[in-house]
Amino acid sequence: MEAWKRKLRMGMVGGGQGAFIGWVHRMAAALDQQVEFVAGCFSRDFANTRTTGEQLYLDPARCYSTYQAMAEAEAELPAEQRIDFVSIVTPNDSHFAIAKTFLEAGIHVVCDKPMTYTLQEAEELVNIVEKTGLIFALTHNYTGHPLVRHARQLFASGEMGTVRKVIVEYLQDFLMYPHEKEGQKQAAWRVDPKQAGLGGTLGDVGSHALNLMEYITNDRVTQICADKSTFLPDRELDEDVNVLLHLTGGGKGVLTISQIATGEENNLWIRVYASRGAIVWRQENPNYLEVYRYGEPRQTVTRASGYLSDAAQDCTRVPTGHPEGYLEAFATIYCGAVEAIRRHIDGRPMNTEEYNFPTVYDGLRGMQFISKAVESSDKGAVWVDLPN
Repeated sequence: MEAWKRKLRMGMVGGGQGAFIGWVHRMAAALDQQVEFVAGCFSRDFANTRTTGEQLYLDPARCYSTYQAMAEAEAELPAEQRIDFVSIVTPNDSHFAIAKTFLEAGIHVVCDKPMTYTLQEAEELVNIVEKTGLIFALTHNYTGHPLVRHARQLFASGEMGTVRKVIVEYLQDFLMYPHEKEGQKQAAWRVDPKQAGLGGTLGDVGSHALNLMEYITNDRVTQICADKSTFLPDRELDEDVNVLLHLTGGGKGVLTISQIATGEENNLWIRVYASRGAIVWRQENPNYLEVYRYGEPRQTVTRASGYLSDAAQDCTRVPTGHPEGYLEAFATIYCGAVEAIRRHIDGRPMNTEEYNFPTVYDGLRGMQFISKAVESSDKGAVWVDLPN
């Protein structure tokens, strides 16, 4: 059966008992009724995998003890049974090996961010995706919000003019307490360089902040000057980072991120000031976008309104006054990936520039940012070039 006539079959690696993001991915993928969840390897502990599979009503034969066994077995199934794509929701250190295994088995990939453990792995993964020609989607989910897509269109159209100043913040207090010492799984791997990689907060929320800023403005960062800090004893990775930015178009910016900002929950906030206007958007109140123009009253643009761009309308699900948020934005990324995978299966592949989701190149960009921010800070907060 042609892919456009059926649901796509999804598998997952990671996301077992005690995990947070796996449930988010499964809910988001299911939201628009485009995906059927059929297989998984949810943990290194097979008992965890079996329990998770039972809770999800999966066929026990398709709950695998290792991701390698899963990729091999699924690839050998008839085309009408095997998974069409896999979602990777493990800690950072295993993303590359899992993605490589499934891509080389002919299976498309959706991966959580940051994309890999090292920059070298990210560069190699780009080569693998290009060689296989398969779909690789990265879940920078904040780009799926309707008003973020409207803001992007405002800048792409030229209506806002040239970017002069950007301030992007992502502040949390999640790690102000040493949860890892009490066995909290979500904290433990994030503060462990053997699992998280070079960056702590840089990888966890900094990659989101950079991606959102460049997505909205389409103005790439060319140079950065970073200062990272670690406050709690016995931790090695950054908990708080401040970065100065130089942009391609001549603008300047500030990126500030923290996971020890007392009282903050998930405060992703972006302000972009350009020659003809400005925008302000807050993730914790995502259904409103502030638009400023010199000498005019401030506007508050609301989600699902008829005056919004097609880009915003296309990913709006419910009428005005009914809030849409985190899960819907995540689901929008899945919808984009599903469309591209369907087209690929049916022999009508999309061009990369048609993709409506973050790609392997966005993942590489995030790893370049993490690597260069650490380099800048380690050298005494000096300016370093960011590849473009």
